[in-house]
Amino acid sequence: MSKGKVVAVCISDTKGVRKATCPSGAFLEDYGMANDAHAEKGIKRQVSLLSVGSIEKMKAMGLNVGPGDFAENLTVEGLELYTLNPGARLAVGGEVILEISQIGKACHTGCAIFKEVGKCIMPKEGVFATVVKGGEIRAGDSIDVV
Repeated sequence: MSKGKVVAVCISDTKGVRKATCPSGAFLEDYGMANDAHAEKGIKRQVSLLSVGSIEKMKAMGLNVGPGDFAENLTVEGLELYTLNPGARLAVGGEVILEISQIGKACHTGCAIFKEVGKCIMPKEGVFATVVKGGEIRAGDSIDVV
């Protein structure tokens, strides 16, 4: 079993912008993060995740970026998320279960990072999930592949 940690929980009320970090978030079954612009019932990309290592790759290109800057809901360390397969399940904190639904996505040229530098890590290393079992996720929570 692989083990990681949630570094940041991030939210925005608009799509296509950087997300702000917050202490915690309510993740709702088959919906996503409460009050987040990307949450929607029945879709494959209810929650987005990105590893600290992926952010570090963009920092190495000279960008001043951090958690939430790629519009991810959860920034994670200790796991190479993009190496997981769709269908893999993640136990987060004491109650939430996420199921990986997609690795990467087509980048839309309207995102804040793409506008700034002309490239983005999310198309290859961003991970998307559905919420199988809801609950609260906090920065500092463990995240395990189960």
